[in-house]
Amino acid sequence: MTSTHATQPMPSIFLSHGAPPLADDVLWTEELSTWAGDLPRPSSILVVSAHWEAAPLTISATETVPLFYDFYGFAQRYYEVEYAAPGAPQLAASVAKLLASPGRNVYQDPERGLDHGAYVPLVEMYPDADIPVLQVSMPTLDPWSLFELGRKLAPLRDEGVLILGSGFSTHNLSEMNLGAPDTSEPPTWSSEFDDWLDRTLAAGDIDALIDFQNKAPAAVLAHPRTEHFAPLFVALGAAIDDVPSIDTTIDGFWYGLSKRSIQIV
Repeated sequence: MTSTHATQPMPSIFLSHGAPPLADDVLWTEELSTWAGDLPRPSSILVVSAHWEAAPLTISATETVPLFYDFYGFAQRYYEVEYAAPGAPQLAASVAKLLASPGRNVYQDPERGLDHGAYVPLVEMYPDADIPVLQVSMPTLDPWSLFELGRKLAPLRDEGVLILGSGFSTHNLSEMNLGAPDTSEPPTWSSEFDDWLDRTLAAGDIDALIDFQNKAPAAVLAHPRTEHFAPLFVALGAAIDDVPSIDTTIDGFWYGLSKRSIQIV
């Protein structure tokens, strides 16, 4: 399917991005590719990744710079992946205009390339690397604050910008299954949290999602640290004023971790 530019506001999305070996997973890469083909073609992409926490909020390079291989212990070929997407200086200016306020500056790191939370899924979704991409840091892990950040960024959707929160629906590397990616049974903590997430998203219960640490089963095991769940709240905030529908686009598990991903329209 060939994408076309959006005539309506772009959806916002949250996806589970996987480690670099995601590229070897035929099913997951096909799911990401199909999803991108079903989306309107973005004018540019704004990524909030679990792998960049920095306060105050910081904008990445606005020119094409080398990728940030923010992982270790993998085969050399994963450090040779390239994704030379165009820079997005106009988007950076729009982000700064939306977020800057008296006494609150928006910083820029002109040398920071896309981390694997950004480029690993984008390689599969937009392999031609012909859409400008910008990354912004997470200045906090507080769900409500990130939800409010998403609301401030929401006008970008009218400009065809795809706001992409990149994390993982469950993320506990010390407790994950290490068998085959898709054939091993997920741990109970992962499946219980994923089931709660599925039902809560379907119900549109934003308050429960924001209070997930108290509302969700096995929340401490599913997210012993919450940076991989945090980008969800930016994606939710970016669309919530439109009374959105929330649709699961990818589900299932990868080494026992939930790869649930959603589209908010």
